[in-house]
Amino acid sequence: MEIEVKSKDENEIVFIVRDAEVPFVNAIRRIAMMEVPKIAIEDVNIVQNDSAMFNEVLAHRLGLTPLISNLDAIEGMEIADECDCEEYCPKCSVSFTLNKTGPAVIYSKDLVSTDSTIKPVYDTIPLLKLKEDENVELEAVAKIGLGKDHAKWMPTTVCAYKQYPEITFNEDAEVNYDLAEVCPRNILKSDKRSKKLKVQNIEDCSMCKSCVRADENDYINIGFEPNNFIFRIETDGSMPPEEVLLKACDVLSDKADKFITFSEN
Repeated sequence: MEIEVKSKDENEIVFIVRDAEVPFVNAIRRIAMMEVPKIAIEDVNIVQNDSAMFNEVLAHRLGLTPLISNLDAIEGMEIADECDCEEYCPKCSVSFTLNKTGPAVIYSKDLVSTDSTIKPVYDTIPLLKLKEDENVELEAVAKIGLGKDHAKWMPTTVCAYKQYPEITFNEDAEVNYDLAEVCPRNILKSDKRSKKLKVQNIEDCSMCKSCVRADENDYINIGFEPNNFIFRIETDGSMPPEEVLLKACDVLSDKADKFITFSEN
């Protein structure tokens, strides 16, 4: 198996996986979404809320506020369900407090954390609006969890793959130059000098087959390379995408080890 990184930034990585099978690639996708630990606000204790926003809606907005969850920030912390405490403790949680009086727009940066390394990823997420003399006071408890239990613990906003596109031409058929204009992603380029269509940026091809439907001469064929994949991971900023990928691989490796141990006993 070969892996080639095509692009990478703070929140997104795109890479090509060659000589792999669908079950393996799909297992990485599912684990990256559902079984990579992340921290998110779980419990909200509201002391006072004079705003027009219901307590339940405010708690929901707090829960979906992405918090820094990289490996350095949550190292040593336990998943809430696996901790031996009764409700929450420093081993499995981090507390946030909010105490503001209006008039003001309350942003995510107004949440005060007991751990300086774990805080909202973005400072400018609006949480609620307070009018004159309105007050909000609360404590929010963030815990480690998994995406399979709730979407707020999913580190990825996009985690998907597609099989590597393959475009071939029937040399015995008449060239249809109009297909270049049909393609919605400009993958095809007509070259009347060489009397053929050229393929450019094939990795952008969505295999929609618009060109095939418009082709009356059976000149073009759209397929895919069965064991090659284009994989994309995008996060909400709580974790770098490469960390999500590495952790997913670790989880898959642990699962495989359990099967091996079970079969040997």
